[in-house]
Amino acid sequence: MVLPEGMVPAEPPAVPVVPKDAATVVLIRDTDAKPEVFLQRRVVGMAFAGGMTVFPGGGVDRRDADTTVAWAGPEPAWWGRCFDCDPALATALVCAAVRETFEESGVLLAGPDATSVVADTRPFADARKALEKREVSLAQFLSEAGLVLRADLLRPWAHWVTPTEEPRRYDTRFFVAVLPKGQRADDVTSEASDASWQTPAEAIDDWKQGRRGLMPPTWTTLADLDEFDSAAAVMAAERTVEKIIPKVVRRGGKLHVILPGDPEYTTAAAHLDARPDDEVGRR
Repeated sequence: MVLPEGMVPAEPPAVPVVPKDAATVVLIRDTDAKPEVFLQRRVVGMAFAGGMTVFPGGGVDRRDADTTVAWAGPEPAWWGRCFDCDPALATALVCAAVRETFEESGVLLAGPDATSVVADTRPFADARKALEKREVSLAQFLSEAGLVLRADLLRPWAHWVTPTEEPRRYDTRFFVAVLPKGQRADDVTSEASDASWQTPAEAIDDWKQGRRGLMPPTWTTLADLDEFDSAAAVMAAERTVEKIIPKVVRRGGKLHVILPGDPEYTTAAAHLDARPDDEVGRR
């Protein structure tokens, strides 16, 4: 994949930045044909991935690790084994996944008890704004609303780390979740210019035709999901989650991203010594 202009800075940091923990949730829903995924186009000019099409998600907030959160589903230790981290970080990742999904799409993976889920999130519009402004924590919001986090509505999917060349780096765990019955995903967020549902194949075609910008974790995830014929099949898939760190190499004066499995991956430098006059090619 040739990197779009501006995706990698002309002068990467001399020392790679330590990535920030983050969570991303791929929302899926069934249609008469193939399942669709919820995608958002990030506002142009944002410090990270501006103008790119992504799934809802964001960085872990320190309060996401609050162990008092009402919790239903697999315990943090189980999530820790899935994502190769300790239970404290696993708690924070699951909470961040639920919080960011609610903030960015209005979809709330929580319910009054361990067997139900909210059908209409509109009564929590003010809480959504408060969460986005970091005025309340997820645990506080759920407690005041009498809701339980439904960790069982999530499944682990992938683990991606931003290339070392980037000045902003994220260590991101990807989750999948089915849109709860009665809820709708929206674009009421300051971080997205538009949002829509598409089949993975449609989104990939838009990318190939230049109508969307997709980063490697996004198009790879879409390609994986295109193999499934139902949301239930996605959620039932057995996944072995391994950390993936893309590398950047020069080919013909342009910058390309390569992934594990590429013949060049094992020999590519872990940190690109880019020069200001290097051309960054367009796909």
